[in-house]
Amino acid sequence: MADKVVTPLTEPGVWVERIGDRVFPERLPALFLDRDGTINVDTDYPSDPAEIELRPQMLPAIAAANHAGIPVVVVTNQSGIARGYFDWSVFAAVNGRVLELLNDQGVFVDMVLACAYHEAGVGPLAVADHPMRKPNPGMLIEAGKRLALDLRHSLIVGDKLADMHAGRRAGLAQGWLVDGEAAIQRGFAIRRLQDDDDLAGLITAIEALGRDNRS
Repeated sequence: MADKVVTPLTEPGVWVERIGDRVFPERLPALFLDRDGTINVDTDYPSDPAEIELRPQMLPAIAAANHAGIPVVVVTNQSGIARGYFDWSVFAAVNGRVLELLNDQGVFVDMVLACAYHEAGVGPLAVADHPMRKPNPGMLIEAGKRLALDLRHSLIVGDKLADMHAGRRAGLAQGWLVDGEAAIQRGFAIRRLQDDDDLAGLITAIEALGRDNRS
């Protein structure tokens, strides 16, 4: 009998992949990152690995988390799969390229979660308001369970308000919005991430989490 093929798909529209073999103690906070538009340039449903380009602004933030011993978790909506623009194999190739480029820069991701469900999808992926799709918090909560994270003290960075809403709904206290404006929403602090001073503030917050967990 042939061996069963193990894939990162936990259901038709959800990808959960542990990257690398770094082991973390329980109850650490994490750095959650959106992918397209945050880690890499958003080319509108990226589907060609050769076209992937990193946004250099995020590299020092990931490096700070790696140095602090904080897990780095990517949480990405991928409605292009639901819409039939590409499939999970294309997502895997593109995501592999993103991780390769990050590794080339000496920074590392520890887990990737992706949700393909969307109301405009086809077949089993045609699901409206799926709990795993941001702005819902399902991907963050799932990562929290798998890595035994302290979600309250975790941080999220994204380029859409949906990323911030997902962070708030998962119980995080703050997030950084790429090219956005600062705001307070129901006790959740949105920090802007537009310039070097904003990036320095994010890095300081990440480093503080590392110090708090070593004390």
